[in-house]
Amino acid sequence: MERTSGGLIEWLVPLAFIACAGWAIWHLPAYMLTFIPYSDPSLFDQVSSIFVRNDVTPNLPPVYGDFIDIVDALAVLLLPVLFVIGARTVRRAPMEFESWRAVDRTSVFIGRVTMMLIVIMTSVMLYEVFLRYVLEKPTLWANELTLWIAGFVFLMAGLYAMQQRSHIRIFLLYDVMPRPVQRLFDCISTLLIATFAFFLVYGSYKQVFVNKLYRWETFGTAFDPPIPAILQPLILIVVTLVAVQAVLNLISDWNAEPVTHSAADDIDQNELETLKRSVGAD
Repeated sequence: MERTSGGLIEWLVPLAFIACAGWAIWHLPAYMLTFIPYSDPSLFDQVSSIFVRNDVTPNLPPVYGDFIDIVDALAVLLLPVLFVIGARTVRRAPMEFESWRAVDRTSVFIGRVTMMLIVIMTSVMLYEVFLRYVLEKPTLWANELTLWIAGFVFLMAGLYAMQQRSHIRIFLLYDVMPRPVQRLFDCISTLLIATFAFFLVYGSYKQVFVNKLYRWETFGTAFDPPIPAILQPLILIVVTLVAVQAVLNLISDWNAEPVTHSAADDIDQNELETLKRSVGAD
């Protein structure tokens, strides 16, 4: 794996992916109304009325079914293309975990998307502050959009943290054990994660995907974004991906040499050297 990061493509591809994903998510009712049968006419009318009210391009003619226009089609078609390009072009930053498998690129690219979302969320907050306190013309959408993006960041950062082995762990007992016992501990922790993910999905699938996503539950504000309809299914998806990543970590680290952890692990040596140079220290 190359040890260089920060190229322009690592900014453009995640931003393009976010743009397509944002469009597809906002217009998700168009895809559901086209491809998922609604046996209840009142529910069909409810979801279709929400879509018509929120459609960004209402004047474009549909190209598939009654709701999907050309922009909707391009957005959903570009998503897997951008995801593959992003996963193949992502590079390891100096402070990131050194051992990568090819499949880990998926989690790392999601991490890059999460980083871009933080920039976007911060920009939305600054924009709202400027409008509210300088121009005295606050928006109706900035607060809910910030909450929505923060939910994405919180969830997807967990997957990135799992891939980077940066989640909270207690090593007091782990470090003093021989490597075979450490492997046993790793197996037990991975099994617990996978078991939790299985029962969470099993117990919540109907409530989340039928009562929230299928009914397109919204937030109930003036902006009225579909935060419950999107974030609750995303919880199950991300928890499943975290469990898969935990299994991949177990496989990747099986033959790794034992590592003794200390408080110094929290110090980024590259960042420390940069700080020393900035203040002129030896």
